[in-house]
Amino acid sequence: MLISGGHGLPGSRLPRSLQGARFLTSEHRMLARYQRRYGDVFAVNIWPFDPLVIVSDPAEVKRIFTGDPAQLHAGEGNAVLAPLVGAHSVLVLDEREHLRTRKLLLPPFHGERMRVYGDVMRELAEAEVATWPAGEAFPALPAMQRLTLRIILRTVFGVQGARMDELERALIRLMRVGAQIMLLPTLQRDLGPWSPQRRFEVRRAEADALLLGEIVRRRAEGADGDDVLSMLMSATGPDGDGPSDEELRDHLVTLLLAGHETTATTLSWTLERLVRHPAALERARAEVADGGHAYLDAVVQESQRMRPVLNYAMRTLQAPMVVGGHEIPAGATLGTSIVLMHRRPDLFPEPLAFRPERFLEAKPETYSWIPFGGGVRRCLGAAFATFEMRQVLGVILARQELHAPDPRPEARRRRGITFVPGRGARILAQPV
Repeated sequence: MLISGGHGLPGSRLPRSLQGARFLTSEHRMLARYQRRYGDVFAVNIWPFDPLVIVSDPAEVKRIFTGDPAQLHAGEGNAVLAPLVGAHSVLVLDEREHLRTRKLLLPPFHGERMRVYGDVMRELAEAEVATWPAGEAFPALPAMQRLTLRIILRTVFGVQGARMDELERALIRLMRVGAQIMLLPTLQRDLGPWSPQRRFEVRRAEADALLLGEIVRRRAEGADGDDVLSMLMSATGPDGDGPSDEELRDHLVTLLLAGHETTATTLSWTLERLVRHPAALERARAEVADGGHAYLDAVVQESQRMRPVLNYAMRTLQAPMVVGGHEIPAGATLGTSIVLMHRRPDLFPEPLAFRPERFLEAKPETYSWIPFGGGVRRCLGAAFATFEMRQVLGVILARQELHAPDPRPEARRRRGITFVPGRGARILAQPV
């Protein structure tokens, strides 16, 4: 069956507008249904792609992740993020500029440099957990968003007190409005002071004024701290020049967005899964009490498998490419489907069962468990995020006894390009 547009790829004939509506309202069901009907490579016809080709065949996903970056542009595939993260963001760059920026951003998030932030992570987690209402149901998602934003502000900027509070409020407002308009082109028109696009531009200007002000202040004081901003300001490229204020702004927004929203959502899904599986919860708590973290790490991995925050790693083709026996035209975007890959029974037996033990029994194939993407575009903050989640969950499990106020699993709810727990990951917590 041909898709609308005549590309000759398997997919629905429904009009673009109807496919787009289904994609926004029931994306996971739509993907599962189309995979059953069309196989592991099929196309959907939605804005802004022409078309978006969904790929969930493990061999083809590996080919895409290990393919030529000059042929497979991930930055172009992420173009929907550009208004928020800026033109210099590593997320929207390709080829030489992407590699240059990635090398600049990678050092603060690996090895011993990353581990110096452990004390900050635990300190802020302790402060957050101390505010939780004892014996009352509350949503964990806002709590995790507050916490991860404060962690990234401390580790990236080294700021505390009033300046951190002001930045926190401005960035929350910016990300909230950005998530509302990101996937809806009809909202990305300036129709006056009350239109979503104008509100987004106002919030972006507010956040930029604070970010650029912080950059100017730090340049005047000298970049000699342990935080990421100090490291970026001291870094130089092949030409010997450091990043401009505008480049630093885009790098900071990228780190704040990528290091806050996705980590907060993963933590929330992990808590949502744990409180519905008491045996796993108790095993994780006992391990934390003994000073271990192998099972806790497996719990996070299984939560990322079952409830990935993002659905795709995108690549836009610069020339035609054969994928799964189909000729994909130049200009098409390949969406390697994280959710479909993670639900393949040949890769993960009993894929709908929450079984953290699977990650202790065998290490997953590099290109089958892909919550951080893969290849040269794999999330550069993956090690930092994994370490942070281990610290935060360790504090929570050591300090709180957790329960589910409602045993029913929470459905996914779209928030921009991410998927969060539908009821905010509601939990009951009691200090121990």
